[in-house]
Amino acid sequence: MLKIAISGKGGVGKTTLSGTLARLLARAGYDVLAIDADPSMNLASALGIKERPRPLTEFKELIDERAGGPAGVFKLNPKVDDIVEKFGVTGPDNVKLLVLGTVERGGSGCMCPASSFLKALMRHVILKINSVVILDMEAGVEHLGRGTTRGIDIMLIVVEPGARSIETAGRIVELARQIDIQKFGAVINKAGKDASDIEVKLKGYGIEVIGVIPYDEALVQADLESVAPIDKGGTAIEAIKMISEKVLIVKG
Repeated sequence: MLKIAISGKGGVGKTTLSGTLARLLARAGYDVLAIDADPSMNLASALGIKERPRPLTEFKELIDERAGGPAGVFKLNPKVDDIVEKFGVTGPDNVKLLVLGTVERGGSGCMCPASSFLKALMRHVILKINSVVILDMEAGVEHLGRGTTRGIDIMLIVVEPGARSIETAGRIVELARQIDIQKFGAVINKAGKDASDIEVKLKGYGIEVIGVIPYDEALVQADLESVAPIDKGGTAIEAIKMISEKVLIVKG
């Protein structure tokens, strides 16, 4: 089944795209698992789930039991094959959501049971679960350094007008290629007349644009009313529908 990672600079609309794609693919008949790997943890609202499930990193006893060990030693391959079933929450259109939470890191990076647990879970979800998996990643490129996106079929990079967003997309592609991600697609969000200029700049990084989402006041209203964007509708949602059809071609 298709595994999709959605990345980009903070605030560009990754979560809106993640939640809407998940709902659309579920409506198309696919079994869909949405993973909230962004520390802001807003994917539940984008899916239309009123109460966000408790992040996995808050289950300290479970993590210590599965990944911990005596004298600070931790297990590299903890048991995780039951986590989606036990902790996933089913929302509208039968999309299942799992919220990872955050791992506190020291100055030299985190080597701890929680980090080991999440890495093992991500490997299991990407490589062994027979579902469409959509990963709403943290902003920027940090997650790529931890190798959690190995096995991804396509990485969608959300870009909005602005030099920093485009430069971030270029860095994401550079690092992702180092861990063998081969397929990328850019989604230009909040696009206006400058969409064609942005597309040219992205091609300079070797990134193909697979969709353009116009600025849509309906998305603002959805946020104000605390409803999922797909339930509000509008031109942006219609654009994401076209993107979902292109994404499905990746696996054939």
